[in-house]
Amino acid sequence: MDFCRSQNRKHPSKHNKKRLNPEQVRLLERSFTSNSKLEPERKLQLAEQLGVPPRQVAIWYQNKRARWKTQSLELEYNVLHQELENALVEKRRLEKDVERLKGELAKAQEKVLALNQTGSAQVSCTSISFDEAAGSSKKGEGFPLDQDFYACLIGENGSSWD
Repeated sequence: MDFCRSQNRKHPSKHNKKRLNPEQVRLLERSFTSNSKLEPERKLQLAEQLGVPPRQVAIWYQNKRARWKTQSLELEYNVLHQELENALVEKRRLEKDVERLKGELAKAQEKVLALNQTGSAQVSCTSISFDEAAGSSKKGEGFPLDQDFYACLIGENGSSWD
């Protein structure tokens, strides 16, 4: 029985532990903001200021660093997750553009093949040029081509390639 009492004195229950009040926590938070590592001198100074054992200050710092690290990881995860979502949206948009352009290319190839098979088509494409405005496109739109270029591809008024 004597053994049990001596064990209890060495390991007091958690209820005897002094909780920090809000003012003490604010002081520790300010100290942590200025330096997340606790130097031995600073630990003793804070313990004296707060009226708590130095070990309690050290444990508070250790717990705070663990919480801070977890919060930092959560923030980094959220940023990376948002970047991934944005990249996936952009990928889907580009895939749609590729499919649309493949369709346009297939149509143009069919028309060129049809013109080559007739052998009578003649088109002069020397006057066709792109200006800066025609070369620019808005997000979500394809490359704007003017009617002269299409006329060059498919022939003007039924004429054939050079």
